[in-house]
Amino acid sequence: MPLRPVRATLAAALTVPALAVALALPAGADRTDADRTSADRTDADRTAGTSTPASPAGQDAAGTSSVPASAAPVGPSATTDAPADFVNLHEAVPTIHHDIRYWTRHNFIGRRIAGYEEPRCLLTEAAADRLARVQADVRSQGFTLKVYDCYRPQRAVNDFVSWSGTRYQMMKEEFFPRVAKSRLFSDGYIARRSGHSRGSTIDLTLVKLPAADQPAWRPSQGLQRCYWPKWTRYPDNSIDMGAGYDCFDTRSHTDSPAITADQRRKRNILRTAMESQGFSNYANEWWHYSLDDEPYPSTYFDFPVAASSVD
Repeated sequence: MPLRPVRATLAAALTVPALAVALALPAGADRTDADRTSADRTDADRTAGTSTPASPAGQDAAGTSSVPASAAPVGPSATTDAPADFVNLHEAVPTIHHDIRYWTRHNFIGRRIAGYEEPRCLLTEAAADRLARVQADVRSQGFTLKVYDCYRPQRAVNDFVSWSGTRYQMMKEEFFPRVAKSRLFSDGYIARRSGHSRGSTIDLTLVKLPAADQPAWRPSQGLQRCYWPKWTRYPDNSIDMGAGYDCFDTRSHTDSPAITADQRRKRNILRTAMESQGFSNYANEWWHYSLDDEPYPSTYFDFPVAASSVD
C-alpha cells in the first residue's frame, strides 16, 4: 500500500524548509534510545490511559498541560515545522484504530500532555508505509492494529521530565504501583529524549475483529493496577497482553516470565508481524516498536500533534 504518490504531490507544494535539530549526546549524559543499536533502538519514556477525569493539580480546566513556571526547560529544543514526508496515519491507513492516550487524561500523569492538540497519529511516510503492510498481515489473522502513540513532540517529553520533579503522582496506583516515582528515570521508564520524537516509533496493540466498543474512562471507575487480570482493569478493547499499555512494571517486558502462555502467544503475533516489516521491539515494553531504517535517526522534532502540522 505505497503512500509516496500522495505525499510527492504534497511535498512539491510545500515551500517551508523542513528543519529540525540533530542532537549530540553530551558527555556523561544518561543513556537513552539514541545510543542503542538498531536492534533495540527505542525510548524508555512512558505514558498510558484514556479519557477525562476531573482537573487535577498541575493542569487547567481543559485538561491541558500547565507546567509550573518555576520548572526549568529540559531536554532539547526543536523546530515546529514538520518535514514533507510526515503523514497522518488515519488518512494513510484508515483501517488502523486510534486510541491516542496522551491527548486524554487517563495516563500516568493524569492530564493531557503538552503538544497533543488533537488525537492524531503522525508518522514518517516510511514508517506508515511499513505499518500498512503489518495491518494487512494481522487483518488476515482476524485482528486490527490499534495505535496508542506515534510521533511525540519534544515538548511532550519535556512535560514528562518536568512532572517527574513534582510531588504529583495521582495515577501511581494504576500505572506504576510497584515503582517509586523517584526511580522512573533510573529504571528506564522516562527519558529526556524519545525515539517517538523522530517520527518512526509507534506504541500499538492488537484488537480482535470485529472490534468491540471501548467506553471512555471515567474517574469514578477508580484506578486498577495495570498488571492485574484484564477483566479487572479499564476495559480497553485490545486483546490480553498480560499488562496494560504504559504499565511501568516488569510484566510489561516483552518476554516477561510472569505472563501466561496465551498472553505470550498474543505478544508474539504482534512482534512477528512488526519484525517482518523492519520494526524492532523495545524489550521493556511489549507495545513499543521502532523502524530500523528510520529516516531521521538523530533528529528530534517539536511540531504539535495536529492534522494541520502535516497538511
